[in-house]
Amino acid sequence: MYDNMKTVLVTGADGFIGSHLVEKLIEDGHKVKAFVYYNSFNSWGWLDTLPKDVLSQIEIFAGDVRDPNGVRTAVKGVDMIYHLAALIAIPYSYHSPDSYVDTNVKGTLNVLQAARDYNIERVIVTSTSEVYGTALYVPIDEKHPKQGQSPYSASKIGADAMADSFYRSFNLPVTIVRPFNTFGPRQSARAVIPTIITQLLAGKTDIKLGALHPTRDLLFVKDTACGFVEIANSPKTIGHEINIATQQEISIQDLAQSLINIINPSAKIISDDVRLRPEKSEVERLLGAADKIKSLTNWQPKYNLQEGLKQTIEWFSKPENLIRYKADIYNV
Repeated sequence: MYDNMKTVLVTGADGFIGSHLVEKLIEDGHKVKAFVYYNSFNSWGWLDTLPKDVLSQIEIFAGDVRDPNGVRTAVKGVDMIYHLAALIAIPYSYHSPDSYVDTNVKGTLNVLQAARDYNIERVIVTSTSEVYGTALYVPIDEKHPKQGQSPYSASKIGADAMADSFYRSFNLPVTIVRPFNTFGPRQSARAVIPTIITQLLAGKTDIKLGALHPTRDLLFVKDTACGFVEIANSPKTIGHEINIATQQEISIQDLAQSLINIINPSAKIISDDVRLRPEKSEVERLLGAADKIKSLTNWQPKYNLQEGLKQTIEWFSKPENLIRYKADIYNV
């Protein structure tokens, strides 16, 4: 386990999971350098919403993971890297695949190269359950074949392979962390749970969704953040790919109906053709195996689906949070 005096770099710290991970690391007493996406608004993403006493403890580095020089500058002087920065929206990857290769594959390469040059003690590379494609068997363990059913998932397969190659070629202490479908406060509107909740809270009675039959393994974001930390704290995880999963699944239709029952029972679900993935691209079933993470670390999920949804609804229900979302449009 690394001690509290070491510096940890989190790329994608301005995003959904990244901001929660930063909070967790600060809470645990670590020194955090947060790599946020440079922009002319000087926005630090979700980090801007953290309490001032928390934010004051974070060193902000604004840059772009596609830029190897900026990445090298950010990595210098740190002991450990959590690499979360990525483009993640699947529909956007259909018409802008080049940007996914540049950000997800080349960005990961930049992080790995810098980590190798500076002899970083641990590198945690974030994957996604989407790399598995539709389940060939369940629960999906880490030996399940990879299938790129979208340019997004293909780019993440490429990033994972690059990370694994640096472990095998240069003995870089890499671990690939593969969260299943994380949800919770601050999640972007392109994900299904914010899509449902924001439409309901906006007073809509026709809740527009894409395919309703696929199943997902839903993981509350605080459990995901704890999973990252537990994996990083265990020397036994070096060189491994590790799922973070609940080993439970629910269909999109049942999930939507559960949220409708809580927020507005008079609403109904509408399948919107615009939101459907191409037939061969839809991942029909995701149900992750959690045996490996539990055998190599002390991680156990603390939140069930109902508790996680409750906290998520409460967060979205606050006017200052809901106003950030555009419930009347399809967020690609």
